[in-house]
Amino acid sequence: PTSLLTLAAGVAIATGLQHATGLSVELKWPNDVYVGRRKLAGILAEGGTSPARGAFVVVGIGVNIQPAAFPPELAEKVTSLEGELGRPVDRGLVFAECLAGLYGCYSGLRADDGRAVLGAWRARAQTFLGRAVEWDDAGVASRGTAVDVAADGGLVVETGKGLRHVTSGEVRWL
Repeated sequence: PTSLLTLAAGVAIATGLQHATGLSVELKWPNDVYVGRRKLAGILAEGGTSPARGAFVVVGIGVNIQPAAFPPELAEKVTSLEGELGRPVDRGLVFAECLAGLYGCYSGLRADDGRAVLGAWRARAQTFLGRAVEWDDAGVASRGTAVDVAADGGLVVETGKGLRHVTSGEVRWL
């Protein structure tokens, strides 16, 4: 399912980075890659249609490889592979493992309607599930507790008024 492509890309990159470096890598909905409480990589996906090719999705992936001088407001929120490891990384190996992860996750999406991707995403999101979140709902900030990811990739949030299904926009983890 196309709706799971961003989750699948997150799982793929997290898996590839862990295989290439040995780091314990986690996911924050929908597809930010973390080491502890610091962001290591991010994924953006955009879809469209073309008269010649039909529907398509372009996935962009950014991985912080080298330590950098981040602005003070970001310094405690981001990290890099080499910063975490304290040594240089083999960029070719990182690239190859991420590509292998993408191939595996995409193949899995086609084979089992995303069940394996959803399971792998949940396993890597344990640090973030159960945490308070805030998101904008029709221009109004809403709050709740992230409890799961739905079969379509949306974030399931428990609120005082019941379960909500968040499918897009920025979710702020409190």
